[in-house]
Amino acid sequence: MNNNWPYDSIVVSGADAQTYLHSQLSQDLRGLAVGAESWSFVLEPTGRVVALVLVRRTGEESFELRVDRGWGEALATRLNRFRIRVKADIAPGEGSAGDPAAYLVERVRAGWPAMGAEITEATIPAELGHVVPQAVSFSKGCYPGQELVERMDSRSAQAPRRLALVRLAVGAVLDGSIGEVTSSIPDGDGVLALALVRRGADVPGEIALGDPAQG
Repeated sequence: MNNNWPYDSIVVSGADAQTYLHSQLSQDLRGLAVGAESWSFVLEPTGRVVALVLVRRTGEESFELRVDRGWGEALATRLNRFRIRVKADIAPGEGSAGDPAAYLVERVRAGWPAMGAEITEATIPAELGHVVPQAVSFSKGCYPGQELVERMDSRSAQAPRRLALVRLAVGAVLDGSIGEVTSSIPDGDGVLALALVRRGADVPGEIALGDPAQG
C-alpha cells in the first residue's frame, strides 16, 4: 500500500481470528499467507459498506485491518457486534498519519475511493465497480451483506450510482442530474475528479478506470 496513505489500524488476534474474519469480510482469507495482504469490504447485513479495508496477515493467529484515517472506531464497532463466543481480540493498532495531500493526488489519479468521500453509509460495493474484483470473493461462502453483492453480480445489475474518473475544465460544475464530484485535484489547465454518476448518465471527459496504482 502507498506510504502516503493516512490510515487507522485494527488488530484482530487469537485462535479464532482467521475463522471470524473470514465469516465477516467479503474476501476469502483462508489462503492468505503470513505477510500477504488483500483488499476487502466489511459490510452491514443489508449490503451497505461499513469500510473498505486492506487486510494484512501478520501471524498464524493475527491480522491487521487498515482503513482510511478516522474510520477505525467504526470498523472496530462493526467487528465487535457479531463477536459472540469467539476467541479473538479486537484492538487498535498503530496506524499512520501519512501525507494526506500527496495521497489525495495519488488516489484520484488511480480512481481509488475514500471513506467519507466516495464511500458513505449509503454506498454498496457495486457502485465501486473496479474495486469489487480486488475486494470480493464470489466463491468463499456466507458473510454479512453477501446476498446483495451476489444478486447484483449474478444479474449484471447496475447500481443506482457508479464511481467515475473525469477531467473537467477549471470552474466547471458537474450537472446535478448526472452526478456529483466527491474528490478533485488540479490537472494541467483543468481538474481531475472522482464523481458518483447516476445510472445511465454519460459524462463528458470520463476516463476509463484501470487497476489502482496503490503500491
